Amino acid sequence: MPRAAAPRTDISHSPSAHRGPSGTSATSGTPLISLVVPCHNEAPALDKFYRAVSAVLESVPNARFEIVCVNDGSTDDTLSCLLALRRADARIRIIDFTRNFGKEAALSAGIDEAQGDAVIPIDADLQDPPALIPVMIERWRDGAEVVLAKRTNRASDTVAKRVAAGLYYRVHNRLSEVKLPENVGDFRLMDRRVVTAIKRLPERRRFMKGLFAWVGFHTEIVEYVRDPRAAGESKFSGWRLWNFALEGITSFSTVPLRCWTYIGVSLALMSLAYGSYIVIRTLLHGIDVPGYASLLVGILFLGGIQLVGIGVIGEYVGRIYYESKGRPLYLVRRRYQSSVKVSHLPARTGVRHVAGKAIGKLTRLDMSNNGEAGKSSAAQSVPRPRFRSSGSREGTRPFVRRMS
Repeated sequence: MPRAAAPRTDISHSPSAHRGPSGTSATSGTPLISLVVPCHNEAPALDKFYRAVSAVLESVPNARFEIVCVNDGSTDDTLSCLLALRRADARIRIIDFTRNFGKEAALSAGIDEAQGDAVIPIDADLQDPPALIPVMIERWRDGAEVVLAKRTNRASDTVAKRVAAGLYYRVHNRLSEVKLPENVGDFRLMDRRVVTAIKRLPERRRFMKGLFAWVGFHTEIVEYVRDPRAAGESKFSGWRLWNFALEGITSFSTVPLRCWTYIGVSLALMSLAYGSYIVIRTLLHGIDVPGYASLLVGILFLGGIQLVGIGVIGEYVGRIYYESKGRPLYLVRRRYQSSVKVSHLPARTGVRHVAGKAIGKLTRLDMSNNGEAGKSSAAQSVPRPRFRSSGSREGTRPFVRRMS
């Protein structure tokens, strides 16, 4: 039985693999830079964001831009604001989700839809400064395949969030082989080859920072000071950040599973040592009154340890469960492309009109077929009368049923 061919992992033939020394594509001349902007209830900040971004993009020479905005199930006027901006700027493309699928799905959709030689994910809240984009593009033109934007401080965050973030980076980098650069978010520039590699990853439960780090490539870092939000508030609550941290660790490390083997061995050795101590003490000093308190504490301790271990296993089983479903990462309700054509489901009135025309056509076709069948049947069942033509030749005339 022939073996299936292994999937290709060679990404050296992507368009951006042949950039010239100035960063331009050898085939298209001026490079196209794609900005990916995930949006969830960001209506108050979109106007400020667009003004800041458009001013920066105009200052970048020898480059074309597109802005891919992903509306992640917003419940405010985000989509209306995006449509208004798109009417003023044809470079804006809008991907409208059917519901809220989360920021990781929105980033993935933007990366999937982006057509540029380089892709820059950026938030719409202006905490990531658009003024850094020309610096990142310059580093990319100098040969960097990934340009990371690193925060020099987190003064805009609360003390608790800064402490939790620092602790998370240390724990993650200790447990995982994929090291996350500290204080680096999604704001970065990625070459087309990097984007191609990311699009080949099949995960549905995604931790994008880890995936960005996993693919590797030649990386450079630029530093910046993170500003407060331009408008609105953060969509990440404490509980959501906790779940996000668990997602990151379970996505890139099996140490939490492996450590329970060592915990079990340690507890077994401790139990053996304590049992030996009890036997020796009983042989030397006789039987004491049983220690109900220590017995209860030991049972509760072991029960708690077991429940924690089951919970850790459950996290990994849950990931397997979600991955095995094979559901799409996101669903797109409508695409507002750069061209005049808009890719979307037709409106109900249009569907009814097309359906009515189709039904009418089928009805006429059916009536025509029935009429032909009736004529054929009648011609076979009714005798045809003989008649004498004017030319004294005998002929036949088809039977015709007259309707009164």
